[in-house]
Amino acid sequence: MGPTAVCLFGVMVMMAPGLAASKAAAPAAADLKPDMITAFNEYVKLTEARNEKELLRGTNLLWIDGLPEGERASAYEALKRGEVKMQKLETLENGEKIRCPRGMIHHWVGVAFVPGAKLGDVLGVLQDYDHQAQVYAPDVERSKIESRDGDHFVVFLRFRRHKVITVVLNTRHDVRYFRDSETREHSRSSAMRIAEVENAGKSDEREKPPGEDGGFLWRMETWWRMDERDGGVYVQSEVVSLTRDIPTGLGWLIGPFVTSIPKETLTLTLEATRRAVETRTKQ
Repeated sequence: MGPTAVCLFGVMVMMAPGLAASKAAAPAAADLKPDMITAFNEYVKLTEARNEKELLRGTNLLWIDGLPEGERASAYEALKRGEVKMQKLETLENGEKIRCPRGMIHHWVGVAFVPGAKLGDVLGVLQDYDHQAQVYAPDVERSKIESRDGDHFVVFLRFRRHKVITVVLNTRHDVRYFRDSETREHSRSSAMRIAEVENAGKSDEREKPPGEDGGFLWRMETWWRMDERDGGVYVQSEVVSLTRDIPTGLGWLIGPFVTSIPKETLTLTLEATRRAVETRTKQ
């Protein structure tokens, strides 16, 4: 979470209550293929170019700034009331959809407002990776800074999420922060490694080889923006992730996870970030 996380989590399938604990009920393994990686990398490259262009422009940095005037005003009012504003995005290539055979690319952006906060308060929460397991529990089970060089972090996070099935992931992220002005900052996070955990928390716990697993999360890229104004800080997070597609006949089991978790997790991450920053400013 923080600037890295947020998102889908994928790993060992554990039967939800009421399901027969049989291998036949569990989703079949799905392998990450080269053409999926190629499609995802192209999607990320174009999304990155759009982000860089917007940051260079330096105006209208929140996704809601692109709404018609009336909708934009309503969105800002909702943020001031404590709501999180979400939007599903899709990056196109020359106006065409980027196809990802046997895979699904998920793309969401969300923004929250933290009243009374300063930019440093938000950064203090987002960069405190050693304690993100407390801030973002239960979605984050473990968190640790593996290395830091100024504004460059390498971070370990273990995710757990339940939605019909339970998913656990060991992940490693490369995160870099960039100061744009005295009141603005952005960050860029890439998941360097995502490993599905089998028998999580048990004596025979093990990681499956990345890309040879249930396919609930194969890739994840994250962009954060922080803008201090209007008596607080606007915090925006944009996430692009890659999962398996939904196999015929297993939509009831896999569908809710791969289609709803990206939005839900991003919303919960922004809400938790806001609460943690508000707590910090009151201390």
